Amino acid sequence: MDINSYAGIDPRIRELTERCVNNSNIDPSLYEKHDVKRGLRDLNGKGVLAGLTEISAVIASKTVDGQSVPCEGNLYYRGINVKDIISGFIAEKRYGFEEVTYLLIFGSLPTEKQLSDFRQLLGELMTLPTNFIRDVIMKGPSDDMMNSLARSVLTLHSYDPNANDITLENVLRQCLKLIALFPMLSVYGYQAYNFYIEKQSLFIHQPRPELSIAENLLHLLRPDSGYTELEAHVLDIALVLHAEHGGGNNSTFTTHVVTSSGTDTYSAMAAALCSLKGPKHGGANLKVMHMFDDMKQTVKDWTDDEEISAYLEALLDKRAFDNAGLIYGIGHAIYSVSDPRAEVFKGYVEKLSVEKGLEAEYRLYAKVADLAPRIISSRKKMYKGVSPNVDFFSGFAYSMLGLPLELYTPIFAVSRVSGWSAHRMEELINGSKIIRPAYMSVSKDASYVKLADRK
Repeated sequence: MDINSYAGIDPRIRELTERCVNNSNIDPSLYEKHDVKRGLRDLNGKGVLAGLTEISAVIASKTVDGQSVPCEGNLYYRGINVKDIISGFIAEKRYGFEEVTYLLIFGSLPTEKQLSDFRQLLGELMTLPTNFIRDVIMKGPSDDMMNSLARSVLTLHSYDPNANDITLENVLRQCLKLIALFPMLSVYGYQAYNFYIEKQSLFIHQPRPELSIAENLLHLLRPDSGYTELEAHVLDIALVLHAEHGGGNNSTFTTHVVTSSGTDTYSAMAAALCSLKGPKHGGANLKVMHMFDDMKQTVKDWTDDEEISAYLEALLDKRAFDNAGLIYGIGHAIYSVSDPRAEVFKGYVEKLSVEKGLEAEYRLYAKVADLAPRIISSRKKMYKGVSPNVDFFSGFAYSMLGLPLELYTPIFAVSRVSGWSAHRMEELINGSKIIRPAYMSVSKDASYVKLADRK
């Protein structure tokens, strides 16, 4: 039997797996005994301080009478509340992702000329090496767009004559190039999959440098390149809200760790992509979408609070959907009272639902957002409250935009590469030591036994 066959696991592999498990189990009580913070988080869920950053701040609590208490969540980019940033560019009827990218990397809001020059630079960088689409993307289609994206990023290393140069100027050049290329790499990877694996028609549009990144995503993806102004603005706001979220989230921390080793930009970004791919990180909105698909089939009356509540209770009782006992999209590792990204985004999602004639679906989301936190709080002992997170609404927004499920996480990457770039630069500017936390060995001493005497 082929030991690489997934359909039938070789009994030898199964036996070796059991041996691995039997000899790798660590007594959970040892973590508390040695005061080890599992997941680099304490018992109350607060992250262990591992570094300093000026790029963003995630606020979910405040100090009252010497005690930390939950508060309305806020997210700051370079000290500016993201709500104010969005209000600012929306009031001026502009797209904001490029402005936010500039702010995150360079530390201040751009002037009108700086923003114009920066957008022009990103437009000029929207060019792939000759035949890259044919030789790399089309010749190796994958049903996993994140793997396809990571492979493309790593392959770009081979086309860069200064790939391993980690001087700040060169790293900045590489980061800006990747920010410009991520939309193309993501969409072209999907088009290759759609053509070769799904047997659908193939559409490869050239990017339009004069368009915003949000507009280019829709232009590249859709056969007719068409989109409404509201569609582009909703996608742009989603990119802004996902661009950065502190240095401690898994993919950004990965960026810091890998950058501290002195490796090249392509490797650092590929590592961040591999982290983001995980369903506990970037794939969360897919779970929300699948959960709601099941809910829509199960709940007959979408306006009935009792029927919706019964379904949510069944989720928590592991009797519905995937039987995991979770209501996806509700709760966050840091936020408790509210996720500011969800608070900002839901209003635009509602507007889009009106344009698309999907108000009933939006009202179902709104009801779950209201009912789920109350149901969870009544059933579980928690150190902090729960509320809808940004993933609760983003999947619904992407579905209304007609984005394929395969691109949900890559679009997260299109946004977050701006934050990764800012943190890579920050690590190179300020870091001098490789990041190397300690692990305590709890193994018992053992003696070497000669091969003939082993049992």
